[in-house]
Amino acid sequence: MIRQRPLWISPGDPNLEFPDVKLALQEPDGLLAVGGDLTAERVLSAYRRGIFPWYSDDQPILWWSPDPRTVLFPARLKISRSLRKTLRQARFRVTMNQAFTEVIEACAAPRPGSSGTWITQDMAAAYRALHQTGCAHSVECWLEDRLVGGLYGVSTGRVFFGESMFSRVTDASKVAFAWLVRQLKAWDIGLVDCQVYSAHLASLGAEEIPRADFIKYLDALCENGQTIQQWDFQAAVRNEPW
Repeated sequence: MIRQRPLWISPGDPNLEFPDVKLALQEPDGLLAVGGDLTAERVLSAYRRGIFPWYSDDQPILWWSPDPRTVLFPARLKISRSLRKTLRQARFRVTMNQAFTEVIEACAAPRPGSSGTWITQDMAAAYRALHQTGCAHSVECWLEDRLVGGLYGVSTGRVFFGESMFSRVTDASKVAFAWLVRQLKAWDIGLVDCQVYSAHLASLGAEEIPRADFIKYLDALCENGQTIQQWDFQAAVRNEPW
């Protein structure tokens, strides 16, 4: 039987468990629970179970686990001819964890044709707290000294959970993503969670898989719960030609 309502989680409830993702609603796709809080412990517990928060300022916290799930296997990264040309030109300087707050603020800014954002102030504060614990990370793309693109996400085990990206210059976010995925591959990270499908992500090699398969990957890749400790481009990767 398909549950008709998401589970309610009382704010401040010390129990960090979530219902089985199989109980997520089909409409809207993947809505599993409502309420709770955005403590680092609860957010990491959610990611580990294939769940992520996504809501607007006028809503309570909503927890999602859509089916299918969009992921990218680092070895399957697609780089178009034009993007490869941009990478070889080395027009941009790419860094990691050098401007986390600026990246999340840029990702939260309204997009063209939209006046709102799902990255609320509480969400931004939650990810900044995760960044302080070493679990949330940013990639920055610079044009001279100007931040023109980037992304951020959460890591646990051998999975990187992508959250959002932005671009102020053509290809800036794609360059940041390409650098990230190549570094993740060097670190033997097995999976990048892209959450929901978009043509932009598909052009980079993202694909949809059944949620059940996604959970199996999490069980295998997050078993030890350790996160990446050294987030900086290794010289060997940085100097590899594109």
